[in-house]
Amino acid sequence: MENTLVMRTEASYSLNFLVYIQNIFLNRNQNRNELKFPYIPTKCEFRKDFEMRYRELWGEVAKRISEHPINDLKIFTEEKNLFYQSLFIENDDTLNEFNEIYQSFKVWWDSFAGRFSVERSIDENGQKIYAKLTMFIIEKGIKPQKELSISLIYDECLLVDFEPSSYFAVFSIRDYVVNYKELSPKLQSSIY
Repeated sequence: MENTLVMRTEASYSLNFLVYIQNIFLNRNQNRNELKFPYIPTKCEFRKDFEMRYRELWGEVAKRISEHPINDLKIFTEEKNLFYQSLFIENDDTLNEFNEIYQSFKVWWDSFAGRFSVERSIDENGQKIYAKLTMFIIEKGIKPQKELSISLIYDECLLVDFEPSSYFAVFSIRDYVVNYKELSPKLQSSIY
């Protein structure tokens, strides 16, 4: 393989759904000026150890996506109960609430205001980051071993501190817009 970097940036179904659930969970204890999208006034009962289970689930899902990006849509559609069983108290009421949250996310995500807008929001800075990384690998004589995969999330994941790993990273739109100069150095360490 020559010194050519292939970088794929996609907005993850599963990780964005986890951020969506995280924000619903966090909104329960926020004041009106600190609410995050989506604001869904819900009586949904989350597990008492929600934050620990969330971190575990995030790690599992991110690992599976990093190994095979095709797993993302499969996890979201075929394994949606994984989210419910891990994060919610299991009963008929919370199952109905979860299904409403899932459907609400799907409607938003499949619209132009969802996934498409999230992915297009980082086009310019994404190209700048790619150019810097390409220059870096040429200067260092690095031969990329595989494709660099970046999962884009619409909002910050506040419950997990996720650092880039080998050829895989998760960044928010905010990272791309506000902190994009810091992303290149972070990604450089993941392509050795």
